[in-house]
Amino acid sequence: MQDKNVLVIGGSSGIGLEIVKTLTVQNCNPYVASRSADALAALPGVRHIALDVAQDSLALDDLPPELHGLAYCPGTIRLRPFQRLGSDEFLEDFQINLLGAVNVIQKCLPRLRKSKTGASIVLFSTVAVQTGMPFHASIASAKGAVEGLTRALAAEFAPRIRVNAIAPSLTETPLAESLLSTEDKRSASAERHPLKRIGLPRDIAQLAVHLLSDSGS
Repeated sequence: MQDKNVLVIGGSSGIGLEIVKTLTVQNCNPYVASRSADALAALPGVRHIALDVAQDSLALDDLPPELHGLAYCPGTIRLRPFQRLGSDEFLEDFQINLLGAVNVIQKCLPRLRKSKTGASIVLFSTVAVQTGMPFHASIASAKGAVEGLTRALAAEFAPRIRVNAIAPSLTETPLAESLLSTEDKRSASAERHPLKRIGLPRDIAQLAVHLLSDSGS
């Protein structure tokens, strides 16, 4: 990954931040677009672009002319009975998870196509898409759309640009804080998994960086 230009959307917390940390260790050139830059201050060589994917358009002037990788990490966890979900909740989940990714990819595509060695896009889904889970109707619908987008773009952009999606289970991130707020919740969540533990951001980040790198081609 040395000297590769990689843009991480939502790279200031959770899995996105762990991806950025891993990229800096591998002498990559990380660009982070997120609402906050506080967690990035201690990381050398990271360029920050202020961005709220629900409202803003990505500022291309701050990006290099050539991108080798793009990771779109923003997500939502809205666990609620179906009858208590309104159209506004569904639309917000689609805006952040799907349309935000669509907008960013469309803006970055000319730069990704300029990569002489090919480029890679990594998106994020959830295990709830393939495994039916109660109270996941809104987020599973939005992430299901992300998986459909992934397959379509993987076919359309091949062979120059690879497109993959990672579908983690429950991972210890700020987004999942309310689901892991007590020891009983943590134990019950860990017990439901064959590995008997909750996922860590670095578990997912290692896979994401592999897919972004030439070794994941």
